[in-house]
Amino acid sequence: MEGHCQCGQIRFRTPLPEPQALYICHCTECRHQSSSTYGMTAIFPFFDIAAFAPHPSAIAVYARPNPHGRTEGYFCTACGSRLVHVAVSSSSSSSSSTSQPRTLSVKAGCLDGLSKEMMRRAVHIWTRSAVVDIPEDAVQYVEEPPGGSFQEEEEEEEAAGE
Repeated sequence: MEGHCQCGQIRFRTPLPEPQALYICHCTECRHQSSSTYGMTAIFPFFDIAAFAPHPSAIAVYARPNPHGRTEGYFCTACGSRLVHVAVSSSSSSSSSTSQPRTLSVKAGCLDGLSKEMMRRAVHIWTRSAVVDIPEDAVQYVEEPPGGSFQEEEEEEEAAGE
């Protein structure tokens, strides 16, 4: 899939034509980050978003602690659009090639080609904090899904649905 920030300074291509999973997160952290009623992320195998920046100062990182380490959010320095975020374990460093994360969460709003079909498959998480109605037939979790929302394998979700 193709993706880009609001101003177009950073344009990228995902390693797969469709996300491995799509999450609609209703937690307060995602609501604040997105300045909306929920945040939406598309899970892809890890790729280096900084490699798509036209120059090193075109992309910046905001890091915040989480229970297992930190979450790094990458955004365009020209327009401020958040493009991706990645969970980094407290026992690893994002600069270490041996501890490179397996997945990357792309902010779904920056992707071209999202479809209604993809949206129907989206999993709603942290629904206890939801401020909008969630479709009754949607897969949903009161908090994190088993294995977390940074799923490394789509198979985990499929096994849960069997």
